Amino acid sequence: MDKKGMLYLCATPIGNLEDITLRVLRVLKEVDLIAAEDTRQTLKLLNHFQINKPLISYYEHNKSERGKYIVEQILQGKNVALVSDAGTPGISDPGEDLVRLCIERDITVSALPGPVAAITGLILSGMPTGRFCFEGFLSVNKRNRREHLEQIKNDPRTLIFYEAPHKLLNTLEDMYSILGNRKIALARELTKKFEEVIRCSLEEAINRFKQSMPKGEFVLIVEGADPRRLEKQKHQEWMNMSISDHIYLYTSQGIDEKEALKKVAKDRGISKREVYALNLKNKK
Repeated sequence: MDKKGMLYLCATPIGNLEDITLRVLRVLKEVDLIAAEDTRQTLKLLNHFQINKPLISYYEHNKSERGKYIVEQILQGKNVALVSDAGTPGISDPGEDLVRLCIERDITVSALPGPVAAITGLILSGMPTGRFCFEGFLSVNKRNRREHLEQIKNDPRTLIFYEAPHKLLNTLEDMYSILGNRKIALARELTKKFEEVIRCSLEEAINRFKQSMPKGEFVLIVEGADPRRLEKQKHQEWMNMSISDHIYLYTSQGIDEKEALKKVAKDRGISKREVYALNLKNKK
């Protein structure tokens, strides 16, 4: 059987062309075919570096048919480079589907590291970087967007989102409503001449963009939930429960009653004996 080719995931600049790596340039010059999320954008990049290679589109609306074609080309021995319109392919774009297809067909995939807007925004934000969670683009649908935010509102990690300018204000208002008035950094035009990082509260961000139209794609870095506030909130919920309901909170999760009594005692700062007595009293 003929030797298979490879798929190369080539990270491209998110704004400043000087950020492209020597390795990416070499691979783009050597491969047989380049698949691009936006061929017009990629053609500018290739022309700038005087690279002349066959170029095809691979994006959300043709990924199924085009993905099969790319895999067949690789199986026939051709090497293919995948690029997104900016940044690292496979992050919030259909590149992940092509990677999966290649893995299923036992095709070697090689990642060439480079710019990622989410990480660039994070390290500029001033937020904690030890633990973070990338959430990508929130839904255009308001209900789905709010449900997404509800699911992560208690996450203590720094939260990272991508957002389009026309959706920004609605997203900020939903964040304020569900997450509270947290710190946020809004990064735009990253690595470009007019790079800007706005560090403020969600309330201040809302007021700002009610007065001026947002421009450009944004990376939003939002403060994670405060563990102390969550603990206080949980404590308040427990204190509003009866002892029996508090015990049931644990037993309904499959925890045996003896262990549940220990947990309730710890939650409320009282002894296990007191919990047992109060529960017995409630049952009478």
